Order: sequence, then structure tokens, then C-alpha cells
Amino acid sequence: MSSVPSLYLVIAFAPLLGAILAGLFGTGFLGNFVSRRGSHLITIALMVVSTVGSFMVLSDVIGGARFDGTLYTWSVLGQAKLEIGFLIDPLTALMMVVVTFVSLMVHIYTIGYMAEDPGYQRFFAYISLFTFSMLMLVMSNNMVQLFFGWEAVGLVSYLLIGFWYTRPTAIFANMKAFVMNRVGDFGFILGIGLLFAYAGTMHYADVFKQADQLAGLKLPGSDWMLLTVACICLFVGAMGKSAQVPLHAWLPDSMEGPTPISALIHAATMVTAGIFMVARFSPLFELSNTALSFVIVIGSIGALFLGILGIVQNDIKRVVAYSTLSQLGYMTVALGASAYSVAIFHLMTHAFFKALLFLGAGSVIIGMHHNQDIRSMGGLRKYMPITWITFLVGTLSLVGTPFFSGFYSKEHIIEAAGAANVWGATFAHYATLIGVFVTSLYSFRVYFLVFHGKERFDTHGHGHDHHGNDDHGHHGGTPHESPWVVTLPLVVLAIPSVVIGYLVIDPLLFGGYFKGAITVLAAHPAMHELAADWHGRVAYGLHAFTSLPFALMVAGAAIAYYCYVINDKVPAAIQKSLGWLNTILENKYYFDWFNEQVLARSVRCIGTGLWQGGDRGIIDGFVINGATRLVGAFAAIGRRLQSGYIYHYAFAMIIGLMVLISFFVLVHK
Repeated sequence: MSSVPSLYLVIAFAPLLGAILAGLFGTGFLGNFVSRRGSHLITIALMVVSTVGSFMVLSDVIGGARFDGTLYTWSVLGQAKLEIGFLIDPLTALMMVVVTFVSLMVHIYTIGYMAEDPGYQRFFAYISLFTFSMLMLVMSNNMVQLFFGWEAVGLVSYLLIGFWYTRPTAIFANMKAFVMNRVGDFGFILGIGLLFAYAGTMHYADVFKQADQLAGLKLPGSDWMLLTVACICLFVGAMGKSAQVPLHAWLPDSMEGPTPISALIHAATMVTAGIFMVARFSPLFELSNTALSFVIVIGSIGALFLGILGIVQNDIKRVVAYSTLSQLGYMTVALGASAYSVAIFHLMTHAFFKALLFLGAGSVIIGMHHNQDIRSMGGLRKYMPITWITFLVGTLSLVGTPFFSGFYSKEHIIEAAGAANVWGATFAHYATLIGVFVTSLYSFRVYFLVFHGKERFDTHGHGHDHHGNDDHGHHGGTPHESPWVVTLPLVVLAIPSVVIGYLVIDPLLFGGYFKGAITVLAAHPAMHELAADWHGRVAYGLHAFTSLPFALMVAGAAIAYYCYVINDKVPAAIQKSLGWLNTILENKYYFDWFNEQVLARSVRCIGTGLWQGGDRGIIDGFVINGATRLVGAFAAIGRRLQSGYIYHYAFAMIIGLMVLISFFVLVHK
């Protein structure tokens, strides 16, 4: 068994080695020994090693292999050990495959997309470092390493979102992401701290063994259940990382980063870290209905209302970004319904089709000479046939077309919400149902505006990028298909976007694949009811054609086709008649306004008060300058007493002598 941990080390640390070689020896930091070509060859080769190893681990896990061991002890606090170790179980193995496979596709895609960028080697170093961080997160067997990976992906995402650091918009976006994630991480570390304080260990298995005991404790000085508070704090961390309301506003702005980052971070890996974390802590969440209700309500709000914002976006990447927010809401609803395996299933299918859509959007941006405004496109189907067909595949999977991957996972989330017995489940059920129509509407709006209808692009170079993203200054010209290093990952990702759901739904949801990795109590019957209604993949797909979600999906597609292909005057008329609603949506429900004008100003006022009153008034004015003035006053008195006249000194001696005599007389009486 000694060779097994070695394989895990290779999988986790191969991307780190690639990041070190490309980052230190290809960017001028320690020289330029690694060329542009060398940087992508090294990092991709090591990603292939990591990806192949992940598939080997998945095969071993399917065969019954498990591993939970320590690599080394980092620190000892009393009886508690802080360790670095790996937990390999069905949940970890599936996440490893998703992370490494999508990352490999992004690495290959980057060769074509970033071909002319001067930061080529730096970019490959960053994405390899991000992959290492994500692997450390999902492979951890304790909360210390989980937190390390959690913070590491946040740090690297900050670097990647602000990759084009000469742009003020990119700097604002990465700082916004960093600050909002810190808000969530504050809750996350409180949750970890509570569990450590009462369980006395950071190791998952040891904490979960004490779950029943922890469930009987209350937070000191209150009537709040300790486990409920800890789980909600943990989920606050997930709200930041997985962009849940109200900590979601950073994700659309993060589109300022290069498109490969949008696919890697915001579709398949970083934003799903919160979903993975809640599933990992299912033994604790299952013991708190209050925490599950909180999770399902937050998820349903995001699934519906953040998806609606995608309808009014005109930047192709931002539409896909709001789609990601909505789909993350769907995953969160599944978590709140105790359908953790369904949430992970949708995480996996979403990783493939959303990475496909992001990379497809990047291909469109390349073909449109870096113009991202969908109002300036149209008719690209004949110019970019590979991008067109793969983007269509991703769209069909996203909207839940029967037999496509997204259909199997998304449909089960809706049913799980309907079968859940926690407070807020009814709202979640209707929110996810309406969300099907909304998803179809904004998805086909983009599809029809970009690939069908009349050609609206400017071939004379007068186009512009409304948001300034991915703008390399090459606007105008006839659209063209992207090079093979861009289209190959699209074709590869299109395959699982179609078939992976059909192939794996039986073992993942109803075959006991997650047994031992995910805990579901009998008090939460959603998965039991889903299993009772399951009659096979083909029967399920055929039945969908008569279901309400299918009708809502078709309705969304039909309305989009009418409004953006047949009669394009309808959207303008609707916008004019519902101007108040459009204003609310254009301002994104005023979340940014509230954050900037209320929260930021309040913090600024508090900071100014502490600076003026505390720092300048008390510390500088009273403590430091006051002490200086006091010393100066004593010095001034001393200078006056030292006059230099003998009769002054004689007078002082007489006065002193009289005081001493009086003192001794009083004492002796």
C-alpha cells in the first residue's frame, strides 16, 4: 500500500511543479530558462499526469479502495494535532477527476486564446497553481488543510481575475472578489473554530464520530444549538466561495479576467468548492433542520432571481456568469433538500457544459476580434461551425433537454426540492421550476443573437467592447473560426455534456456510489422518494417530454426565438413598457449600490472615526503627544527653578529644612 500514497502525491503536486517551473523560470523571476512553448508543454504534460492519475484513483475507488492517512504533522496544540493528509473516497475521487480534466482542457485552450499575450508563462503558472490548490482542498482529510486549499484558491483567483493588472476595471474586480470572499471566510473560520473547540480535533472522521454529541450542545450564553450555529457559519463560507446571495456580486465582475479563467474558476472548480464542502460535512448538516432550511432558501433565491439578471445582460461572458450563479443556486437547493449526491451530480455535469459554454464564448470573442457585445453579432453559424455546434450542445444541456447531461441532474434537483421536508422547500420547488423557463430564455437569447438572424457585426473596425473584457484592441473584420487548440477542447467537452449524465446517473444516485462518503438520515426522505420514482434512464427521459419543466423549457426557447429572430422589436417594446423593472435588473437589484454606498461608506465612516478619534485623538493626541507635553511641562518648571542665583538656592534650602523639621515634629508627636 506504500505506492498508493505516492500516487496521490503525484496527482496533487504535479500541477505545483508545473507552476514553479513556469512561474519562477519563465517569467524572469529567476531567469527566463522556460520559453513560451516550454511553459505550456511542461504544465500540460504535468496536468496529463495528474489527470490520468485521477482516473486511476476513480477506478480504484469504484473497486472499493479507500484511504485516510496523514502525510506529516504540521503542529501540535496540547492533545490536538494539526496534520496534512489525504482522504480518498468516492466524493474525493469524483472531484479529482472533474478538477483535473477540466483544468487540462483549459490548459490546452489557453495555448490559442493567450497566444499573443505577453504574460503567457505567468498565466500557465497561475492556472497550474490554482489546480494544485483545488486538489489540496478536495483531497484533504482535515479542516486545516481544507482551509489552506480554501484560501489558496481565493488567492490565486485574485491573481487571475486581475491578470491584466493595467486595467482599472480588472483591479477593481479582483479586489471586490477578494474582499467579498473574506467576508464569507470569516464565517467559515468561525465554523471551523467552533467544531475544533468542542470536538478537540480537526480530522473529519473524528469530528463526525462526535456528531450526535455535538448535536446535544448549546452555544454558551444562548439557546442556539451549537451544531446549527457551526453549520450556518460553515455555509457562510460557502456563500462567499460559491457566490450565493448576498455574497454573489463578485462573480459577474470577475469576467474581467481572461476567458480560460472564467471556465476554470467560475464553472468547474473554485465556485463549486462550497458545494463540495457542504456535502463533505453532511454528517453535521443532517442533524440541523434549521441549517438545511437556511441553505435551501438561500439557494432557491439565487437559482431564480440571479438567473433573471442574465436576461438583460449584453456581454456574452456575463450572461454565462449569471447562468453560473443560477446553477450554483440549484446545487445549493439540492444540498438543503439533503440530496447531496444530486448536488454533486449536477456539479459534475455543470462543470462540463458550463466550461464548454465559457470556452465557446471565448471562441466567439476570438472570432469577433475581441468584441463581446452580443448585439454586435448574429449569423456566426456559417463563419464558426465548430463553435456553433458545440455551443448549441452546451446550451441544450444547460436548459435541461431530455437525455442530455444537464437534464438528468437538474430534473432531480427540482424533484428533490418538492420531496424535501424542511422549511422553505415549497418555495425552493417553485423557484427551481420557474428557473427552468428563465434559464431557457436567457440561454437561447444568447444563442439566437450570436449564431442566427441577421449579421450585425461591423467589418470596418468600429465595434467596441461594452465592458472592456478580453479586449486586445483588435476590433472589426470578418468573423473566423478559432484555431484547433481552441476548438479541440470544445469538442472534447461537448462529449460529456451530452452523455455523462446518462452514463453515470444510476451508480451516482441510486447505486450506492457515495455510500460512506455522504450521510443522509431517514428524517430527510428526498433521496428515498427519488429512488422510488426511478424506472431507468430511458423511461425517465421519455417521461420528461410530458412534464412541466419540459414545457417551461420549450416556452423559453420559443419566446427567445420569436423575440430575437422573428420579431426583434418585441424586446424593445417590453423594455419600454416595463422600464421600472428593467432599471431594477440593470442595477442588479441594487446589491452593488448597497455594498458601495451603504456598507462601504459605513465602514469608511467608522474607519475615519477610529482614525480621527482613536488614532489621532487618543493615541497620538493624548498618549504620545500628551506624554511629550507632560515631560515638557516638568522640564519648563525645572528650568525656572534653576535660576543660577545663590539666594534662590539658599531660600529653597531653608524652605526644605523647615518642611523636614515640621514632618519630624508631627511624626514624633
